[in-house]
Amino acid sequence: MSEDHRTIGDVPKPPVADGPPYAECVLCREPTEYPESYKAITLCPACEWQEAQRTACSG
Repeated sequence: MSEDHRTIGDVPKPPVADGPPYAECVLCREPTEYPESYKAITLCPACEWQEAQRTACSG
């Protein structure tokens, strides 16, 4: 798969945090389960699920 056409399922997940502080979701700004120190796009469980549903239906 080309780097230009990655889906959320293609991207490795960040490590799960042991505790606060948590990174903010880039869509809704709610806390995620990922550490604040992780420097990448992070989604909360609800937004992650919605994004997975959206990409699964996109063909």
